[in-house]
Amino acid sequence: MDDLIPVVNKLQDVFALVGGTNPVVDLPQIVVVGSQSSGKSSVLENIVGRDFLPRGSGIVTRRPLVLQLIHNTAREKPKEAATTQPNNDSDDKAKPEEGDEWGEFLHMQGQKFFDFNEIRAEIERETDRVTGKNKGVSEKAIRLRVYSPNVVNLTLVDLPGMTKVPVGDQPQDIEQQIRKMVQTYITNPNSIVLAVSAANTDLANSDALKLAREVDPAGNRTLGVITKLDLMDAGTDAMDMLMGRTIPLRLGFVGIVNRSQQDINNKKDIKKSLEDERLFFERHAGYRTIAAKCGTQFLSRRLNTLLLTHIREVLPEIRTRVTQNMADLQTELLEYGDPVLSSSENKGALLLQLLTKYSSTFCDAIDGKSKELSTTELYGGARINFIFTDSLPQQLGTINPVEHLSVQDIRTAIRNATGTRQTLFVPEVSFELLAKQQISRLEDPALRCCHQVYDEMIRIVSQCQPREMMRFTNLRDRVIDVSSNLLTQALEPTRKMVSNLIQIELAYINTSHPDFIGGNKAVAQLMQRRGGPSNTPSNPANPTSDTPAPPTQPSTVTSVQARSQIQSAGPGAIPANAESNQGFLSGFFGSGSTATTTQKRSSSPAVPSTVPRSQAYATPAPSSGSPWGAGTGDLLPPQMRAQTAQLSEHERIVTEIITMLLQSYFAIVLKNIQDSVPKAVMYFLVNHVKDNIQHQLVASLYKQDMLDELLEEADNISQRRRQCVETIELLKSALDIINQVKEASYR
Repeated sequence: MDDLIPVVNKLQDVFALVGGTNPVVDLPQIVVVGSQSSGKSSVLENIVGRDFLPRGSGIVTRRPLVLQLIHNTAREKPKEAATTQPNNDSDDKAKPEEGDEWGEFLHMQGQKFFDFNEIRAEIERETDRVTGKNKGVSEKAIRLRVYSPNVVNLTLVDLPGMTKVPVGDQPQDIEQQIRKMVQTYITNPNSIVLAVSAANTDLANSDALKLAREVDPAGNRTLGVITKLDLMDAGTDAMDMLMGRTIPLRLGFVGIVNRSQQDINNKKDIKKSLEDERLFFERHAGYRTIAAKCGTQFLSRRLNTLLLTHIREVLPEIRTRVTQNMADLQTELLEYGDPVLSSSENKGALLLQLLTKYSSTFCDAIDGKSKELSTTELYGGARINFIFTDSLPQQLGTINPVEHLSVQDIRTAIRNATGTRQTLFVPEVSFELLAKQQISRLEDPALRCCHQVYDEMIRIVSQCQPREMMRFTNLRDRVIDVSSNLLTQALEPTRKMVSNLIQIELAYINTSHPDFIGGNKAVAQLMQRRGGPSNTPSNPANPTSDTPAPPTQPSTVTSVQARSQIQSAGPGAIPANAESNQGFLSGFFGSGSTATTTQKRSSSPAVPSTVPRSQAYATPAPSSGSPWGAGTGDLLPPQMRAQTAQLSEHERIVTEIITMLLQSYFAIVLKNIQDSVPKAVMYFLVNHVKDNIQHQLVASLYKQDMLDELLEEADNISQRRRQCVETIELLKSALDIINQVKEASYR
């Protein structure tokens, strides 16, 4: 089980070579946290048994120090003293010599430091190299491995001490920088937080415990260390803190007595200091009962046990994480592909392969065969189908077939269609005029549908690029340009075709369409709605008479059956099956029975007016030179002014019939447009681009003089490929290291 910590140390070295701000795997480690001058450095030096950390006023530790302690029994002599060291095995076992302890830096692999003063100097040089001499801090860690027979296997991370106020050349945000750095390490769920606090300060104000509680509220992975117990006032002790009565921690607290500054100045030996520490706890009246659980030696063993237990629990998870990271990197590496060879033949084959892959991906996106289907939003062809089935019908459905048509509009259209003649029948010209006016309003939403599909296909062009193409920025840009130009070229014929569909509907008003309501049905429905002949107006020639009279102009009806129906129903009645050779609206009304009708209905017109009549039908006054005369104000006769008077019964019935006919025919045209516009867009735009995109790409881009330019990789892609290859090799090494540990050693 003791081999687990060296395994994790090797993994740390491997992952340190991977680089990056985010660790590949969160490895178990002990993170030392404390405020400035709380005694962190003294605790670490006591654990190692050597003076090797920089000291001084203000902030000294300005970079994280990953300290790997390895218990070593083999002697490694310095090169310069290799011939002078005695070779006495019995003495080696009794007393470690100079060659038994040394240090190695990861950034100086292969070089061993037997002089711990040189280790201190190298830490200072490496710190200044990255952070400069202005007391700045850096998250880039220094990795030091110490081999010694006096240590237990441990991995510790020494962090800069928490400070409040910048001093000297320290940056103004020094507190925020250090706090962020500390949180980066202690938020690792696999880390054990070693919170160092001085006994001569209030434990409730401890910065270390405050930070630890933020990431470990339950105190499950926090071990408290109380330093400077010998500096407390006489008659006081820290038993409440050590026993966890002040702030409870599941891992508890350990008391430590450090060397004083005077001892450090006098170069007091650490071994002598550890002996004095042991005697302090054994002889102190308050700490005597817990002396076995205090001191640096107990802390080292406690940390070793905690770390080994923690590693044993998380090592299977680490193996899984390493395997998953390898799989992810291999997948990413496949996306970058192999480096492009300089051969023109190879480049040409690669370019054809990429263009074919892009064309297939584009078509699959439209056909719904994309491998990256989303469950959160529509993509590709589904969005086009949504335009056809939802957006277009919704836009067309908002158009009212009689919108912007008032009763006065219809009456004016009918009167204009009769010209100089008196109104005998309802002319078809007026119906066609009004129908075309409303049908032409369908062109705008139909053309809008074309542009919406065009926009969606432009979106597909930018989203469907295969991953193999992402590394060639020039090729990607040119492919987008060629595809966009092809879409733009196809858009104009599509617009022309859709516009022609509207013009086709306007060219011929097919009143013989089987779905068209027709004049007979319109009259029948109108009569049914009005309650039949009994509700028709009385004879206009004799308004006070209840007996209907025959029409005054029987010659206006060419059908004997229609004439008999009019005579039997009365002047205001309209035969349901009356027809004439004048058109599908002819033969319904005679001028003698309707044009002079004076009885008016009180009900409102069938078609609501959306424009004030006084504005829509106002006729400008003639000039003073008008042939009608001068000085008489409005010279137009009342009959030629705006028709603002109430409609006659004849006009009311005609407008209602016209409205019903317009609604019926507009519904027919609407169905035709809803069916034909998507078909036109699919044929002229979508399918045309699908069928020609590969040919267009090859014709535009597959050229000998363009191969080098199109297949030039971006610098970051080639760099990232190298990083992936290196990282995969390092992860393989890490996996080999993990596999060296037997299952029984961590289960």
